[in-house]
Parts: sequence; structure tokens; C-alpha cells
Amino acid sequence: MSRISSQQAARNALIARYKPRIQAEQANICQRFLEDRDPPGMLHARCQLVDDVLHEIWQELCPHPSLALVAVGGYGRGLLWPYSDIDLLFLLPKRPDPKLAETLEQFIGLLWDIGLEIGHSVRTPEECLAEAAGDLTIETALVEARLLAGSEALFAELSAAFRKQLDPQTFFHSKRTEQTERYLRYQESPYSLEPNCKESPGGLRDLQSILWIAQAAGFGNTWKDLQLHGFITQQEAHGLQRRELFLQRLRIQLHIHVRRREDRLLFDHQRAIAEKMGFADTTSLLASEQLMQEYYRTAKAITQLNTILLQNIGTAIFPMRPHPPVPINKRFQAVNQLLDVTNEDVFNQKPGAILEAFLIMQQHSELRGMTARTIRALWRARTLVDHAFRDSPENKACFISLFQQERGVLHELRRMNQFEILGRYLPNFGDIVGRMQHDLFHAYTVDQHTMQVLRNLRRFLETEFAHEYPFCSQLISNFDRPWVLYIAAIFHDIAKGRGGNHSELGAEDARVFCESHGLDPEDRELIVWLVRQHLEMSSVAQKKDLSDPDVIAAFAALVGDERHLIALYLLTVADIRGTSPKVWNTWKGQLLEDLFRQTQRVLNSDGATPPKQGLIQEKQHEAERLMRFLAMPDGAHEILWKQLDTVYFQRHSAEEIAWHARMLHYRVASEEPVVKARICRHGAGIEVLAYTRDIKDLFVRMVGFFSRAGFNIMDAKIHTTRHGYALDSFIVLDVSGRDDDRDLIQYIEHELRDRLNRETAPDTPANVRLSRQVKHFPIQPTVSIYPDDKGTNFVMSVSAADRPGLLFTVATTLTEHGANLQTAKIATLGERVEDTFLISGGDLTDSASRIRLEGKLLERLKS
Repeated sequence: MSRISSQQAARNALIARYKPRIQAEQANICQRFLEDRDPPGMLHARCQLVDDVLHEIWQELCPHPSLALVAVGGYGRGLLWPYSDIDLLFLLPKRPDPKLAETLEQFIGLLWDIGLEIGHSVRTPEECLAEAAGDLTIETALVEARLLAGSEALFAELSAAFRKQLDPQTFFHSKRTEQTERYLRYQESPYSLEPNCKESPGGLRDLQSILWIAQAAGFGNTWKDLQLHGFITQQEAHGLQRRELFLQRLRIQLHIHVRRREDRLLFDHQRAIAEKMGFADTTSLLASEQLMQEYYRTAKAITQLNTILLQNIGTAIFPMRPHPPVPINKRFQAVNQLLDVTNEDVFNQKPGAILEAFLIMQQHSELRGMTARTIRALWRARTLVDHAFRDSPENKACFISLFQQERGVLHELRRMNQFEILGRYLPNFGDIVGRMQHDLFHAYTVDQHTMQVLRNLRRFLETEFAHEYPFCSQLISNFDRPWVLYIAAIFHDIAKGRGGNHSELGAEDARVFCESHGLDPEDRELIVWLVRQHLEMSSVAQKKDLSDPDVIAAFAALVGDERHLIALYLLTVADIRGTSPKVWNTWKGQLLEDLFRQTQRVLNSDGATPPKQGLIQEKQHEAERLMRFLAMPDGAHEILWKQLDTVYFQRHSAEEIAWHARMLHYRVASEEPVVKARICRHGAGIEVLAYTRDIKDLFVRMVGFFSRAGFNIMDAKIHTTRHGYALDSFIVLDVSGRDDDRDLIQYIEHELRDRLNRETAPDTPANVRLSRQVKHFPIQPTVSIYPDDKGTNFVMSVSAADRPGLLFTVATTLTEHGANLQTAKIATLGERVEDTFLISGGDLTDSASRIRLEGKLLERLKS
């Protein structure tokens, strides 16, 4: 047998010996974990298995006696997750010659062949030190380096040199900066609906960072070591261990369930993982919701303890020249620009000082944070916030004062939430901490959404953000006592998850709070009203016809006066912007502003709604003024206007009427379709005018074109002139990421005109799969058809999962039933749409016909 054949036979024998063994033992380790649920046992067992295999193979095939095989990273720490890489360092006294390089390559290849996923490096001690000096990841990996086999002397040489080179202060700064950057990648929040249990704030990486810094500084590498050094108490050490166990168990279950390395708690996996971890559905909460609520509470506690520990360890690593404390009052002092308690028993002596601490942070701009002992004392004192604490008039007054300060309102309320003090002072708020919202509309948990709403309200007041929403900034700057809006924001979703109408339940909570805290009747009434009506303005703006004076009159009657209108408008904008980055757009902003201005006009006219004919005449006069400004000949519009009825003038603004007249006055009887497009006057999307002889399936053709071309229809107004022409207008948004609006306008005008000219079969929307979120949290579609207030038309409301072609489905179904579409209002709420259509014809006066239409549309929306 040749030498090569002999080597291959030996290699095959090793593979045959070790690969089945590794597979079998890893399967046994995972199975034991599923039975005993012992995360450290599982992690150490897999590590020990790999240690044994590597040691045996090294002894059998030692590449060279002067080499060392070193475990680094998580493997060096002695913990191996079910599907994690195995990080190895092949340590050499000098650069390998070609023969040794080939031997190492074959050795590493063998490890892969037996089923070990290896992450490896081959370096000398000098190269290790040089690489560590310039790469924090490598430096961190070496902090936990562990000898597996080979030269002890070479490993000792590296260890000694590395310890000499490692600067605890530089390492501390680097790891803190790394953590800050990591937090930014995850929006500085542990409350993502699909968090990364390793990397997100409050995840396992936060715990590892603490131990890396402690180990580099010589303070040990366990929670017990940090307790012995006085950085944490025994209770805090136990709390850290308990939370670490939860995250370890979660990550192990995730790896086993997915059968690969996966650290993201995607919607796809949450239910299965929850059930594996012992959670079960209840009447009020799904198992997955319970799991995520436990995760968020764990992450929140870890971020808190991470802050305390890093501040304590940092103080030890960077001893500062002591400065005499600057007294603030009997209970508090300033130390190095940090708020400090005069003694750690302050809060036990005077529990009300808990709220006072946050008030002082607001009132003293020179304070840039709290000392570690103040943070720890607050954390321990949170249980003092009980019924007696909440019932104290002094504490009630202090709590209201927190909302009335000029600075720090958001920052300190967030800090109170982080320390679990806000949820204890407002127990109903405590119930929404970490609560998921499975509507795929909100991107945050309820408490974090609330803080986002408060953030948005505060930004309206800050001059550096006035450019973002200048109209909101203008309104709030003249709004007396804006702090009432902050209290309304705290309560607006406080009843989420309780069942029933959360607006009504939240309003009752707000009423009890305002009465018990002695708020003036005027402020109390406004806060309760805002909580009860916080969804109404958005609903009217997005679902109703704002050109209808009756709609505006009804909304004006609801708000009653300008203060209520301004307050509701500001809260509505802040609320929508605080749900998800995907939900807000300038189109929605314009709808809200239009509703605000029209309502304000009615209110300023003492609530008297001008007669419709008067409004139409006013629009026509304004349109004529605009046409003169556009240099149109006097009377040029009259031929077109003679073909238009009252409904047209009622539905369109004066500016739209003038634009239509300018485009159509000389081609009222055009044999060719007219398609014109322009950028919307408020900068959101493209406005499209289509004018042509009415033909079969016209609306379906246009909807099909927009869908196939990558546009979302946000608004549609359908009109038929007296002489049988369709005059339809659309607001569309490009969803395909194209940049040049002028090119898009030319494309729409040319392509849509060509489609209408050729009268070909309607375009059908491209087949696009439903999003992963919708797949795992399906939205049950609903359809309802009911007569409008006048009884001449019918309102059809559709709620369903958003998807390309949805409007095409609606349009084709209406056409099949002989129903005519008058207007369409499109409201997209994250992954859900809530569209409202005004329809007529199709024998809709017959209830059986309406039921058939509803049933057919539901059937298609479900498919």
C-alpha cells in the first residue's frame, strides 16, 4: 500500500471513529437538556466533549511538539452552545514552514470532516500580541484563552506577554464604546418585537462584557468574584445568575429548535420556544406573549445591572482624585457632576426621596447622571413604592411636578421606568411593561411605545427639532400647560391587553389619577377626553371624506373648542409617529393637517357650518383665482365645468379643480385619453389625473397598472361627467425605491395613456409572498357594507393584511357585482390596511346582494 493510501486510510479510520461519536454524544447532550433544563450543564458538557475529542486527536496526530492548541472566545470560557463555532488558536513558536503548514491544514480539515465547525487562526505569540493591539475582537478572545493541548511553555509565554500588554483602562473604554455602537445597531432598546437574545441591549453580550472587563482588570470572571470585590451585593449576584440562566436556556432552545446557530427570536420561532419553555396560552395572553414579556423584563433588569456594574468597575479602574461633595439638600449631594445620596439608607429614612431624586435631576442641569451607589439604592428602594407611598399628598405633588419641569421630563420618566419605579407608582403602567402588541402595527412594546409618544411631544417643544414638524412646534409653543399632554400620553394605551375598549378603560384610569392628584377640573377633563378620543382624529382623517362638510361639522362638534383640537392633533401626530418607523408618512401628515385646518375654520366661525352650495361657490371662486394666476383665459373652464356636478366640486379642493381645468379645458371632448401627473403639493407621492371616455373595467385597468408598476394607491376619487367621460384622480406612492420623480411622472403619463388607448386586458399584480410577520400572525380580514347617512351610496370598509394587488382584488370584485366605486380612502397601518370605499349601483339596496358581495370579497382576501 502506498504512503498516501496509508494516510488516507488512517484519516478515514479517524473520521469513522469520531464523527458518529460526536453526533451521538451531542444528541444525547441536547436530549438531557430537554429533560433536565440545565443550561450550564449542557454548555459545559458540549465543551467537555469537544475538549476530549481535540485532546485525543492532538495526542494521536500532534503536528509538532513545540505547538500549542488553545481555546479562545466562548470556547475558551468553557461554554459551547449547541450550534456555535469552536474557536481555536494554533500557537506556533515561529512562522510554519511549508511542510508544517500543510500538516496544520490537513489537521483542520480533519476536524471539519468529523463534524466540528472550526473558527481558527494560526499565529505566533508576537503575531497574537500585534493583532490584539489593533483588533478588539481578538483582544477579547485572548482574555479567555485556555490551553487544550501542546506546549505549556509556549502558552505561558503568550499569557504573560498578553497580561503585560493588556491595559485595563483602554480595554474598559474600548468595550464601553463597542457596547454603545452595538446598542445603536439595535435602536438602543431591548424591546424589539424580534430581539437578538445575544446581541440586543439586555442580552447575553451585556453580561459577557461585564465579565470580560472584570477579568481584564483582575477582578475575577464570575458573579461571585464581583460580589467578593464589593461591586454587587449577594442579592444582585443571585439576580444576575437567575437572568443569565433564563437567557442561556432561551438561546439553547432556539439553537435546538432551528437546528443551526440562530440568536434572533423571530416570530417564526416564538410560539414553539415558548411552549418548550413551559409557557401555555391563557384566556388573556398567548404563550409567546408570556415568553416575550419575561424576556423584556429580563433584558430590562440586565441593562440596569449592566449600568450599575460598569459604573462601579469603572470607578475602580479609573480612581479619581476625590472632590468634596457639593450639598444639594439633606438627602442629596453632587459628586463629580453626579447625583449622590448622602447615605445609602436615605430612601428607607424618607421614601418620598425616590421621586425627589428624579426631580433634582431635572432641576440641576449640571448633573450628568447618578453615582453607582445612588443607582443601587434606588434599585433596592423600588419596593418601597407601595399603596401608602402612592397615597401620600407630598409624593403625589412631586410626581405631578416631574411632568411640569422645563427639562428632563422624558429622560427621567425613562429612568423611572428602567428602575421599575414608574410601574410601581402607576401599577396599571406596570402591567404594560414588556407587553407585546401582536397587531404588526406597533414596532415596540406598549411601555416603549408610550415613551416614544412622550419623546415626540417633547421634541415639538425643542427648538433644535422645530424643522421636523414646524406646524406642531408652532401649535405647542402657544399651548398653555403642555404638561397635560404628557400625562395623556402616559395613559393613552395604559389599558392595552386588559380586554375591552382600551380607550374607555384608559380614560377611567386617567380620571381616577387626575382626581386623586388634585388636578384642576379643566385639565382633568382634557386629559380624560384625550385618552378616550386619542384614535378618533386619525380614523376620521384616514377613513372619511374630508371634502364632506358634514364630516367636518361632526368632528368639530366632537372636539368642541380649539384647545381640544390642538391637543388632540398634537397627541395624534406623536402617537402615529411613535408606533413604527414604517407607519408615518407625509401623506398621513397632510390628511391630519387638512382635517385640523378645516375643523379650526368651523370652530372659529362659532361652529356654524356654511351651506354646501356656499362652500362649492367659494371653491369655484378660489379655483378661478388660481386659473387667472396660471394665465388661463377668462371663461376657458366653463365648457368643462358644465359637464361636472355638485359631487365633483364637493370632493375636490380648489387647487385640484384649477389643475384639472388647466389640463382639460381645451380637450373636454378628446378622443384620446388624457393622463397627467405631478408631485403632490404637500410633497408626498404623485398625483395622477386620468380623463377618458368611460370604458368597461376602467378602474380595474388603472389599479392593475399601478400595482404592476410598483405604486401604492393612497387615495382615489372616481367621477363620471355628464357626457360620459371618466375623470379619475389618484394619489400614489412609489414602493420600489426609484429616485427621480420626473422620470416616474413621464413613465406614468406615457404607460398609463398607452394602456388606456389599447384597451388591453387589465394588468394583474405581480405574485408576491406575504411577509413573514403576517404569515405567523395572520390578520383575519373583515368586510362590511352599510348605507351612508343620506342612503344614496354605500360605505364599504375592508380590513386585511397588506399585500400587493389588494386594491386590484377589491376593484375586480366590485366590477363583477356591477358596483361602482366613487371614492377610495387607503389607510396602511404597518402590515394591516384599513380601506374605506364609497360605492353605488350593483343592486346594493338589496341586503342579499350586499351579503353576496361581502362573502365573495372575504373569500378572495383570505386566499
